[in-house]
Amino acid sequence: MKGLVEPHGGKLVDRRLDGEDREQALEEVQNLKRLFPGVDILMDAEKIAIGAFSPLEGFMTHRELKEVLETMHLPTGWVWTLPVIFQVDDDTAIPIKEGERVGLWYDEHTPIAILEVEEKYRLDKVWVAEKTFGTVDEAHPGVAKVLQGGDWALAGKIDLIHPVPHPWRDFEFTPQETREIFQKRGWTTVVAFQTRNAPHRAHEYLQRVALEIADGLFVQPILGSKKPGDFDNETIINAYKALIQNYFPENRVFLGGLSTPMRYAGPKEAVFHAIVRKNYGASHFMVGRDHAGVGNYYDPFAAQQIFEEFEDHEIGVQIIKFGYVFYCHACGGLASDKTCGHTDEQRLKISMTKVREMLKRGETPPPEMVRPEVAEVLKEFFHRQVTG
Repeated sequence: MKGLVEPHGGKLVDRRLDGEDREQALEEVQNLKRLFPGVDILMDAEKIAIGAFSPLEGFMTHRELKEVLETMHLPTGWVWTLPVIFQVDDDTAIPIKEGERVGLWYDEHTPIAILEVEEKYRLDKVWVAEKTFGTVDEAHPGVAKVLQGGDWALAGKIDLIHPVPHPWRDFEFTPQETREIFQKRGWTTVVAFQTRNAPHRAHEYLQRVALEIADGLFVQPILGSKKPGDFDNETIINAYKALIQNYFPENRVFLGGLSTPMRYAGPKEAVFHAIVRKNYGASHFMVGRDHAGVGNYYDPFAAQQIFEEFEDHEIGVQIIKFGYVFYCHACGGLASDKTCGHTDEQRLKISMTKVREMLKRGETPPPEMVRPEVAEVLKEFFHRQVTG
């Protein structure tokens, strides 16, 4: 029987500690220098350790960073498009010696991991931002995060002691766990759908197409930090639960989150998202318009075009590209430019921006744009925004 796709790099990284090793690490971390890097860095440390970012085993060295930013490959030759670095300020970096082990803590009571500092190096933050995002405009949330971060980076392997606490743990799984779930369900072809949004009907259309060509659909929303104005995790998860329970065969759709921050790096983040979902067991990855984009920094189809720069075997998953999806009154249903021959006047544009504007005005979006059950979840979000 055909198995699931291999992880990126050929094997899943697993740097989780258990048993006696974990007990020893819990004792050791009490005597190490303590760093409190914030949830985003801790989430990335966890993703490294559980294999979500395979083949990475730690935060990037300067050589790895340089190769990734200049060639979109790691020094080993594997495709990788985004920095995974641990920025720190002078006060943190200067006292730390290379070869030293330091503890990464969530709070005073919760050690998350031990970092063995292989290297510390100064960052050219403007270079990192420009190479990553194609701009140094601080209005771009990813650029702002890099430029406002520390001037140093700490590199080295991660040993995970404890998962990062967050309220959506029941919806988060390791790559090993999702692979076991897919195998138990008899899936060998799995389409992954990346999202930082609640679902509207155009998303649903794409997901239904995915179910026509694969054994299962893996919906994996981002649970890490997002830009102001994005829906919160509660809304995204509850909206997808409402959609799946009411409109999809549940045994063919699996919902599981990914606790890592959005980078808003457009095309480069699309490749990153594809590789990460490959590690979770996906054989296919969907890329729509303006994937991981923000504002007008990227061409709407740049995230699809970037995959043409790589050989198919380099990514290792099949990329499914979609254009603009809308509701056509003449067709009487959802369609795309490839399936509808009618004019723009007969097409209802579907976008979450438009849905938000309607909900803010107290209007209910029509069912052609958002399922009623999903609309009710979105109304609750805006109600919470008003009532605090």
